[in-house]
Amino acid sequence: MHRMNFVAPAFLALAVSGYAFAQATPANVMVKNGVLEDAKGMTLYTFANDKTPDKSACNGNCANVWPPLRPAEGARPTGDWTIITRDDGSKQWAYKGKPVYLFRMDTKAGETAGEGRGNGAWQVAKA
Repeated sequence: MHRMNFVAPAFLALAVSGYAFAQATPANVMVKNGVLEDAKGMTLYTFANDKTPDKSACNGNCANVWPPLRPAEGARPTGDWTIITRDDGSKQWAYKGKPVYLFRMDTKAGETAGEGRGNGAWQVAKA
């Protein structure tokens, strides 16, 4: 019986910390094995050329190949996530100041074909 009293609080602490993390992630973002994914399981990436926090350097054709992760209508910043305004006036999610993107050549959930592209400038986004 005493063991149960010890296990229950430990389980509750883990459940609450998981809940807190889930609440600090936008609705259209998941974390799987430490990798950030969109709601469909598509891998998210960061771009090394995004040197200024909360500012995207991937515009024009770059954004066609590396689509920005867009917030849903009415979405609000949460935890380490901010909503930035891109050069074209559209909105994009940023994680810890780094804008996040999808990669057009990833066609299935969990693919990471963009990892290391652009002489290593594109990296899988990690939580």
